[in-house]
Amino acid sequence: MRGTLTFLAPLTRRLRRGQTAGASLSATRHPTPAAASVASAAATLAERMPDLLLQAQRATASLAAGQHQQHRAGWGETFWQYRPAQPGEPASHIDWRQSARSTHAQVREQEAESARTILLWCDFSASMQWRSDTAHAYKLDSAILLLLTMAGLLLRAGERVRLLGPDGPVALPPTGPALERLAIGLTRLATAASARPYPALPPTGHLPRHAHILIASDFLCSEDALNTCLRQIASSPARAHLIHIMDPAEIDLPYQGRVLFTGLEGEPAVELSETQDIRQDYARLVSAYQERLSQSAVRHGHDSVQHRTDSAPLPSLLALHALMGHHA
Repeated sequence: MRGTLTFLAPLTRRLRRGQTAGASLSATRHPTPAAASVASAAATLAERMPDLLLQAQRATASLAAGQHQQHRAGWGETFWQYRPAQPGEPASHIDWRQSARSTHAQVREQEAESARTILLWCDFSASMQWRSDTAHAYKLDSAILLLLTMAGLLLRAGERVRLLGPDGPVALPPTGPALERLAIGLTRLATAASARPYPALPPTGHLPRHAHILIASDFLCSEDALNTCLRQIASSPARAHLIHIMDPAEIDLPYQGRVLFTGLEGEPAVELSETQDIRQDYARLVSAYQERLSQSAVRHGHDSVQHRTDSAPLPSLLALHALMGHHA
């Protein structure tokens, strides 16, 4: 449970220095509750994928039925809307006839007719293949469900959707429904991830200009690596949409008493005797981490949504869909 360890490490160092009453480290070890092995989670993903695909198809149909057609400004022949001219707007963009009827200069916008390129990146690193309770989804399953559902919506809108792996664009089966081919590609990436370490962040070389990249991850990587990735994506130029996946236990630290926290990616284990005593400090660290992630995205011209694995996907999907519609 790397996410929890990420925030426990600085707290335990503080405890060793201050020896806070009731929260000192203990030598007696007990296993972390409901921890699932990486091997079993990865091995059964292929079995879970048909159900995830079915959920994504149903969610896509439900969302599409409730959405109005989404328009984007761009180069095309179809009129979309008038909007107020912005400072520095070229005179050639202004519709003078419409402006004469208003107190402000008006610009006539056409609807974009060229499809966007959308790249999907799913983090298959070991920390994603974990859940704190069998009642919750694996973080990886939540990431795949959100990506496939968004892909379904984007494909319905006529966008080009591609899958991105550690070595670049992934070759998909040549035939079959597009969403099923993407699901097969994700399954193949999961199989490859079981044989070698998988990066949390996508490659940034040779990205299509003006592409949109959906990055589904728990973002348990160094802040320097994240900022470098976001800066390079922005320079392509391209836009990233961060889908931040977290298990509720990583957010709330619901454990009581003596708990041994073990990592999935080689982190040193942390043991606490009275875990509940540090819950408030832990919550502040998690909140600060989430805020830094959001600020990093905005600072580089991107955006982000958060998703808990014990929550329904619809609110996160609606938020992401709105962000992608706003940023054409």
